[in-house]
Amino acid sequence: MNARYSPLLRHLSPFGVAGLLASLVGCAATWPADVEFALRRAGPNRSQLEHVLDSYRRSGDSRKLLAAQFLIANMPEHGFVEYALRTVAGEDVSFDALNYPNFAAAQAALDALEKERGTLDFQKAKFVSDLQTITADTLSENIELAFEAWRTRPWARALTFTAFLEHVLPYRGSNEPINSTRRTLLDRYADLPGRMKDASDMAEAARLIETDVSAWVGFDELYYLHPTDQSFEEMSQRRKGRCEDITNMQLYALRACAVAVASDYTPWWADRDNNHAWSVALDARGRGRAGLSNRAAKIYRKTYSRSADSLGAIRRPDEAVPPTLTSSHVIDATDQYLPVSDVVVQLDQPHAEGTRFAYLCVFNGGEWRPIHWGRIAPGSAARTVFTRMGRNIAYLPAYFEEGEVRPAAPPFILTPAGTIRLLDADAPATSVELSATIPTTPDADTRRDKPLIAVESGKTYELFAWQNGWRSLGRKIAGREPVSFDAVPAGRLLWLVADGSRKLERIFTIEEGRQVFW
Repeated sequence: MNARYSPLLRHLSPFGVAGLLASLVGCAATWPADVEFALRRAGPNRSQLEHVLDSYRRSGDSRKLLAAQFLIANMPEHGFVEYALRTVAGEDVSFDALNYPNFAAAQAALDALEKERGTLDFQKAKFVSDLQTITADTLSENIELAFEAWRTRPWARALTFTAFLEHVLPYRGSNEPINSTRRTLLDRYADLPGRMKDASDMAEAARLIETDVSAWVGFDELYYLHPTDQSFEEMSQRRKGRCEDITNMQLYALRACAVAVASDYTPWWADRDNNHAWSVALDARGRGRAGLSNRAAKIYRKTYSRSADSLGAIRRPDEAVPPTLTSSHVIDATDQYLPVSDVVVQLDQPHAEGTRFAYLCVFNGGEWRPIHWGRIAPGSAARTVFTRMGRNIAYLPAYFEEGEVRPAAPPFILTPAGTIRLLDADAPATSVELSATIPTTPDADTRRDKPLIAVESGKTYELFAWQNGWRSLGRKIAGREPVSFDAVPAGRLLWLVADGSRKLERIFTIEEGRQVFW
């Protein structure tokens, strides 16, 4: 079976013989080890979870018992996360983006706060653990209605039990407040089989449901500044949100109808700023992909089950890793979308003692952002293998030390053919004329292109070249013609930044005398 589902198989195998038989005959303390571990962490809420387990053990429905055990065994780390705006010193700053009419007004208010209080950032302020709060009624209803849909919807007949557990059964999408959603959505789509050309076609069912949800809730960039995920009730009332909120709504609707679905995301686009999340309908085996608007270096798929191969599961508790790579509930789905390559990198910069991981970064939002990780091989000539990387992208190998990204080797282009082109060559210096700072860029959220940002007459620009850090090559005031610079190292990665900008300008190389953006 597919190795991606090894967390699930780890739960199934003890149940197959002795574990399941013992639990069915009612022996005390016979839950599998991972279920018992979760129960111990549930505190006073253990009784709610055991009520569900005991009910299904008495019922004699072995698959529902397996489902309950699967949900509870993998429940640690799941919960509602609330974010707050905070200073560098950790002080809360009052700010609610939804008090403003649009993104521009909210961003202006946020900028004003930063001028007054210094650098601000949204940070996790509260975590409400599912283990310690979910009720027996909520969990039982979720299981019952998931099985009802799986056993009655004609397109779900080919869906394997493995795919059902991971891609239909879960009760939450991300870190939103829990709501009961299945009955409402089952009723909403009760007539769906009769509206289909082929009621056995899961892909057709998915398309019809996705189209309906897209008309029901829409994207609003204001919610970029509202990082707390919305609940089903909030989304139903507001009918707008950011990509994560919309993805959750698609998940609720598709799961309620026993359509296998996953939440995929790229932590950072490779050719623009920001990130993106989306839902993807899967086949009966749990595989699938959606279209991509931009270049992605890495695509992760959220899983309800814990992935033993994830960085979040492997790292030690005292080991700092980049925030976007801390989850232990993800698998790498990049090769389901793109041609990929395993990249071997020689790390020529020293690292701190005890450092076990190196990272590949993409340039996003004016910074190098870690997108994937690899173990550092022991020995004096340290190297790392980064698996299944997207091609036609500029990368920087790096370490993550004391909360900062630090270069570990020169940047490189992973070409469309999968070869590496290093960007550290001391090629002859050249003169360049630069006409733009950002190319025309697709936007997955608005489904419109963001226009090219041309160099503006009268503005001051600074050109940087990467040489183990950004080194200034000088400043120029643009005239009516493209801004020109002399003595530019042609073999290096370059970055043209306007004074006072938010540093969203794209990096580029000079190829045959023209800018090629990355």
